[in-house]
Amino acid sequence: MPRPHQALHSALVLDRYPDLSYHVHMPQIDDSEELRLYRKWEAAIGYRIFAKMRWGQLGDGHITARDPILTDHFWVLAHGVPFWAATIDNLSLVGPNGHVVAGPTTGGINAAAYNIHWPILDARPDVVSAAHTHTPFGTPWSANVRPFQAITQESCVFVFDQSIYTGEDLEVATLDGGHAIARAMADSTLCILRNHGLLTAGSSPGAAVGAFVMAERVAEAHVKAVDPTPVSDEAAKDVAVSLAVADVGWRVFQWLARDLVPDPSAVLG
Repeated sequence: MPRPHQALHSALVLDRYPDLSYHVHMPQIDDSEELRLYRKWEAAIGYRIFAKMRWGQLGDGHITARDPILTDHFWVLAHGVPFWAATIDNLSLVGPNGHVVAGPTTGGINAAAYNIHWPILDARPDVVSAAHTHTPFGTPWSANVRPFQAITQESCVFVFDQSIYTGEDLEVATLDGGHAIARAMADSTLCILRNHGLLTAGSSPGAAVGAFVMAERVAEAHVKAVDPTPVSDEAAKDVAVSLAVADVGWRVFQWLARDLVPDPSAVLG
């Protein structure tokens, strides 16, 4: 008997990426079961992108995907699975009480994933996915407790769409910490977590991952630039209008996926 994802495979064409052009946008999927599968597929590819960038090797970080059927539940990689081995079959479905209700159950999940992501998804009906891990530039930049400035083209994507969480609870060991992050994040795409790193939200796992990688590149520019001079707010807004379209993160994800995970069927299990 074929697995559920195999039965839906031909409809969603998950063994290859769509043609990438200016006219390709995030797909609109009406069937809830297919949308569930698509979100898991993007999340698994997102984990593999992080792995290729050598992120998450210490067990740090998480990418979540809201379930479209049980909308107060989310999918996340099971604890103990390396990011490079992520598939749709080793994602766990987590309920609002933090319990795993589907997928691998023996190893549990990263506790911080629940403490951080569930409050964000609960507070933001517009958010499908959140992404966070500790990175070479995002984490050190966060120790400055300062926002990004318009010092590069990509920076302009976030200059008017960012927030800072100033709490010192670096492990985020409780839901209270996650709720505090959600309040600080408000409706922004990027939240800089003090002394901790970057956190992004998106309308799909691909959008959240793409935005996260862009934010890390922006953090790198901020760490490396010596006494940078930002462009004016007016110039930054012009760039933001051009780049910060609703699916810019998803488009960046498409480029990353093709380069770093050339065979998307690898995540089908």
